[in-house]
Amino acid sequence: SPDPLRQALQSVQANRQEEVRATIQALNLRQLRKAMSVLRSAELIEVEASDNSLPVAMDASLKLGSLGKPGRTRAFAATLTERDALLLISNSGRSERLLETARAARERGASVLLITCDRRSPLAAQADHLLLASNRAQRIVATDPVPSLLSSALLVEVLYYLLLTEEDL
Repeated sequence: SPDPLRQALQSVQANRQEEVRATIQALNLRQLRKAMSVLRSAELIEVEASDNSLPVAMDASLKLGSLGKPGRTRAFAATLTERDALLLISNSGRSERLLETARAARERGASVLLITCDRRSPLAAQADHLLLASNRAQRIVATDPVPSLLSSALLVEVLYYLLLTEEDL
C-alpha cells in the first residue's frame, strides 16, 4: 500500500501547483501592464499588508529596494505624492487599517495597487490596479488552515521579475 506520508506530500504538491497555475492564468494582462508602468515610474513605493500577509510585504519591500525603488513598510500614506505608489497585500481585502491607508494615499494622488484574493472586497474598490491571487477552497487538513501566502508571494515574484528585466512587455 502507498505510504501515507508520500500521499500527504503529493496532496500538498498538487494543491500548490494548482494554486500557482490558477493565479498565473487569472492574471489580467492589461492590469498587470498598468501596474508595472506605475511601479516603474514611482519614485517611492510604500508596501503595506494585513496581518498574515506581512511576510509577503517584507519580501516585496526587500525586492523593490534591491531594484533601487525605495520602499517603506509602515503607514506613511499621508506623505505619498502623485509620483509615488502604494502596494497593498491582503488576502481578504477587508482590513480597516489598509482601507484607511489606501484612502490617505489616494487623497494625496498616489497610485494604489492591490494583491488580493477577493475582487469584490472593500479594499479592491479603493485600488487603482488589482492583481488577483488564487484563493483555493480545497483544504489539505481537516481544521481551518491559515490562508496560503503562496499566490500573493508569486505575484510579488512576477512583479519583481518584470521590473528586473526593465522591458515593456
